[in-house]
Amino acid sequence: MPEPSDPDVITDGSAISGRMHRLLDAARVRVPPPALRWVATVAARLVSARLVAVGQSTALRTLGSGPLRDAARAWARGRQAWRRSLQARIVSITLVLSVLVVAVFGFLVASRITGGLLDARVRSANKTVDQGMAYAASQLKGVTQPGDPALLTTIPAVVVALGNTEQSGQVQVVMRASDNSLDPLPPQSLAWPKAGAYAVLSSSRLASLRAEVGRGKQARQYVTVNPDGKGERRYLAFGAPVNSSGAGGQLELYYLFPLDNEVATVDLVRTTLIATGAALVVLLAMVAALVTRLVVRPVRIAARTAQRLSAGLLDQRMEVRGEDDLARLAASFNQMAANLQRQIVRLEEMSRLQRRFTSDVSHELRTPLTTVRMAADLIFGSREDFDPAVARSAELLQAELDRFEGLLTDLLEISRFDAGFAMLDAEATDLVPVVLRAADGLASVAERAGCVVEVSVPDEPVIAEIDPRRIERVLRNLIGNAVEHSEGKPVCVTLAMDEPAVAVTVRDRGVGLRPGEEKLVFNRFWRADPSRARQTGGSGLGLSISLEDARLHGGWLESWGATGQGAQFRLTLPVRAGDRLVSSPLRLVPEDAGRTSPVRPATGDDRVAGR
Repeated sequence: MPEPSDPDVITDGSAISGRMHRLLDAARVRVPPPALRWVATVAARLVSARLVAVGQSTALRTLGSGPLRDAARAWARGRQAWRRSLQARIVSITLVLSVLVVAVFGFLVASRITGGLLDARVRSANKTVDQGMAYAASQLKGVTQPGDPALLTTIPAVVVALGNTEQSGQVQVVMRASDNSLDPLPPQSLAWPKAGAYAVLSSSRLASLRAEVGRGKQARQYVTVNPDGKGERRYLAFGAPVNSSGAGGQLELYYLFPLDNEVATVDLVRTTLIATGAALVVLLAMVAALVTRLVVRPVRIAARTAQRLSAGLLDQRMEVRGEDDLARLAASFNQMAANLQRQIVRLEEMSRLQRRFTSDVSHELRTPLTTVRMAADLIFGSREDFDPAVARSAELLQAELDRFEGLLTDLLEISRFDAGFAMLDAEATDLVPVVLRAADGLASVAERAGCVVEVSVPDEPVIAEIDPRRIERVLRNLIGNAVEHSEGKPVCVTLAMDEPAVAVTVRDRGVGLRPGEEKLVFNRFWRADPSRARQTGGSGLGLSISLEDARLHGGWLESWGATGQGAQFRLTLPVRAGDRLVSSPLRLVPEDAGRTSPVRPATGDDRVAGR
């Protein structure tokens, strides 16, 4: 039972008281319909949740064994369940709110019951004390003086008589004097029953009660004592002065009323409330879990169906039951899936026709191109016998044929990327000769442009699992692009390596890039300055193909540029094919770039490390 604030005295008158993007991109759909966008978003979220789980498991492996790791694993599982399960969230919230409501309700009920029991006990005890005071006063009328010897016989008789009036036999009655007039009497004769009540009354626990009675007031106090040697129990102590003119008013009457029945009743009420509250909370949790399951289950089925659709299983559908809101949701989802399937089939057919058209056109173009090439080579070889104007035309024809042949090759390569047919032939390769070979291949172009290509590579081999043909093509594109825009200034090529990655930077100090252009340099056929004459005869697809080659390796191709400070491209590749990059051994922003702030990479991924 709730205990009052011991040993505070309560005087008379006071009272008690919380996967669809890749296929669409291959078909060149720039703005997909809402249904396609929705399914692709669902697939992306599923992949994101998987990556979060993998990250948490990686973090757990870094902890030691024992309670710390167990606690971290339990916390990770609980957090994952909370984030991924709507049913777990609803049941948890229901449990918390139910516990709070039941706890508040139980506290109020227990407080009211306890207050009522104590009020009844106080009223009964107050009546008993009043009767005892009247009886003691009547028995002491014959005492005429404070030191009258009759007190020595009358007071023990009064104490025994008052104690015998209580049928329970457990009420302790004590009479004492505020002065020393009762010192000749042994303490046993002043208490009933004679079992230590007098000593309890004289203890410091009841000092406040004795002080109130000594001032002539009737008072009461809750106290836990052991007056009968049977162990400490709760008592209601009452004290009142005895009106006796002959005794000088110095006598005080005290009662110790046991609260065993009240304590037992309150304990029973508390146990009942706890058991009932626990059962109610469990029942509420079960009801919440059942109701939530009825709502969450169709959503989970929709999520699994969307995941299968994103994996390419376009014939998946939800089962429609009934005519309620969930049934309409399933019907709408199936209609969306059917429309999506028709759209994807149409896009796949268009993509197939596009790839076939590109392949057919390329093959058809190669035959006349070969014939024209043979004729052009013959004319070009005999240009010294022609007039100067005709000789110049032969040279221009040869150059444009070279450019056309390169453009055709690039178009075929980019179409393979678009169709998803590009394959990576990775092998352990030393990048030092690859970088040197790419730079040497453009030495004549750099000489014509009036610039120097400076190559900085480590002394030791730089081994990584790459496709040498593709990486050399990327480096040729980057170096050739830098030479074209170098404005006659040196072009710096740097190779570096750390444990997880290798990187190559190509820096020129030409006109640079204006703000925002670093995001456009990888677009197909985009040129920073359309009026600039090409020096290298590029097709406009080099950087786009380089970006796709970098992605095929699981690497990054990023750009930085500032007006008047030139530009720098950084190619970062994992040392082991298939590893995930987290940083680069070279900075994207050159150290001599002043205070120019770095720009976002043009690859579309959030890669900030290593800049």
